[in-house]
Amino acid sequence: MSIDEENGGEETPLSADMPASKRARQEQLARKAAERDLRLKAQLRANLQRRKVQTRARREGEEDSRPGDLPTLREER
Repeated sequence: MSIDEENGGEETPLSADMPASKRARQEQLARKAAERDLRLKAQLRANLQRRKVQTRARREGEEDSRPGDLPTLREER
């Protein structure tokens, strides 16, 4: 199945009775959507890992190594 933008974003089956150009376009849109989903999932995982490292560093009292360091919990008290 593919999402058909011309049909209000509804999912439609990729069938043989469609013109080849429309079927190819739907396949391309489905492929792009899948690639986008994979890219976003990878970015989300990377962001989660950065946040975990940052939280661990704060617990240990180490400063954040990025520009514009955030204060550690020990400094805030």
